Amino acid sequence: MGGWQDGKGTLTVPGREEPVELLVAASYGARYRGLLGRDGLDGALMLTPCTSVHTFRMRFAIDVAYLDRELRVLDVHTMRPGRLGLPRLRSRHVLEAEAGAMAQWGVRPGVRLAIGGPGRGAP
Repeated sequence: MGGWQDGKGTLTVPGREEPVELLVAASYGARYRGLLGRDGLDGALMLTPCTSVHTFRMRFAIDVAYLDRELRVLDVHTMRPGRLGLPRLRSRHVLEAEAGAMAQWGVRPGVRLAIGGPGRGAP
């Protein structure tokens, strides 16, 4: 299995025809910055490796999906600003999007997602 690198890609959700724009944050700096300073997000942001997130100093509520190594959704939560998420066992990646987006896309526990584009390292 290859590594991940910062960049843009696409998120494919089973049952959804159109892929979702994705930003991959794999470096320490990109993960640290995350969604801070933004007023919104078109698409999603994947933090990797990551087992938990917080929403301190964030300006908007987000949906958070915890993914395992195979990109299977373990759990999905909506977090308001100023919250601390608990670490999830078996979580390897965290997917973030504006609140309500994950339900609209069909992201729910048990679904296996696919990611394409330059964010994914070579195998």
